[in-house]
Amino acid sequence: MVENRRWFSKILSPLFVSLVYLFLYLPMFVMILFSFNNSSSSANWVGFSFRWYVNLFYSAEMLDSLYVSLIVALCSTVLSVIIGTFLVFATRWWKSFFILNYFYPNIVLPDIVLAVCILSIFVFFRIPVGYGSLIAGHTLLGLGFVIPIVRARFVELDPVLTEASLDLGASYFQTFRKVILPLLMPSLIASSLLVFTISLDDFLVAFFCSSPSVQTLSVYIYSAVKTGLDPTINAISTLLLVVSSILVLILTSLKAIDQVISYE
Repeated sequence: MVENRRWFSKILSPLFVSLVYLFLYLPMFVMILFSFNNSSSSANWVGFSFRWYVNLFYSAEMLDSLYVSLIVALCSTVLSVIIGTFLVFATRWWKSFFILNYFYPNIVLPDIVLAVCILSIFVFFRIPVGYGSLIAGHTLLGLGFVIPIVRARFVELDPVLTEASLDLGASYFQTFRKVILPLLMPSLIASSLLVFTISLDDFLVAFFCSSPSVQTLSVYIYSAVKTGLDPTINAISTLLLVVSSILVLILTSLKAIDQVISYE
């Protein structure tokens, strides 16, 4: 029995893990590889070329959708961080912590449910879809990530620091700006990068909250794929993958720094 367990741990377990990672990342490698293919077909490899990356700058519709995605991601990130930070900060004097718990289901709630709920609100109040609906939907989605991250850091702060600041004559705003905000900065940057990445990659909320004239890059790619796989889509998807990977690396680095600061 012991020998069977050792054999499983030495051979089958690494093999199984390798197959899982291969299943997850092989499509990404294929997509990246064919983004440099010189052929207009994504089935046959002809030669190495950057032609599809150059074609990105000549596709007006793709550039417009990328512009919409960046605007929506930036606005929703700023709003999510500002609203989430003030909600967390208000709980120091307003002891209704349970209200913040309403934002936690966003993490585990399926995006399709959240998207349908947001669209139902817009339809009920007869709010036209467009930039406003996209920013509102992604802001609500981002609050489910900002509030847990900022609150986890906020509850670790020593109350003595704010009490000392107030005793020395500082106002509540000065205490927030010069004491609490610098201590929350690692969590604010980490949550900003996370919300920006989620908003940039989101499809379901953007699909339900966009209009024919205002659509994000993910919705445009979905519409383009239905008519045929253009290698230009592989190129823009590769660029998005690189940007998202860089943001995730920065996010993990900031979390590690935040843990070190909290430990000290």
